[in-house]
Amino acid sequence: MAWFLGIGITGVVLLVLSLIFDGLLDGLFDGALGGALDGWLSLPVIAGFLSMTGFGGVIAHEGLGVAPVGATAIGAVAGVGTAWLTYRLSRLLLRDQTDATPTGNDLIGTSGNVVTAIPAGGFGEILVRLGGQTVKFAARSAVPVARGSEVWVEAVPSPTSVVVRPVER
Repeated sequence: MAWFLGIGITGVVLLVLSLIFDGLLDGLFDGALGGALDGWLSLPVIAGFLSMTGFGGVIAHEGLGVAPVGATAIGAVAGVGTAWLTYRLSRLLLRDQTDATPTGNDLIGTSGNVVTAIPAGGFGEILVRLGGQTVKFAARSAVPVARGSEVWVEAVPSPTSVVVRPVER
């Protein structure tokens, strides 16, 4: 049982090290065996394999009363299953992409509401939804726009200001 516990604890230590030294073994054997090992020799996959092999062996040997050879086989099967799940989960997480960061050009054509009246040729303030967030911008308009009016963004001269026109309905 001490061997199984040692293997399991080694796997947990490797898992902690994989959190500290992210990507330590990633890419070490890329291309080996025609690419068959790509991603499989990452530290989290090896740690998952060792942990479940050791702890699965302990459970089989002590909990189920299986002989050491059988416990080793059961632990190895559990370790391979855990390594496969770890590999698949890490590939899934690496493919996860976020949306592009909104830019000033994304504002053009959006509608907003005036929160501070806009005098003709002067500045007021509007609230616009950008990337799911409400953002306040300084706003200029060729015509006066009253507070509470809906406006369309026509241009973005700076990161904090916009040129608007009133919405005509």
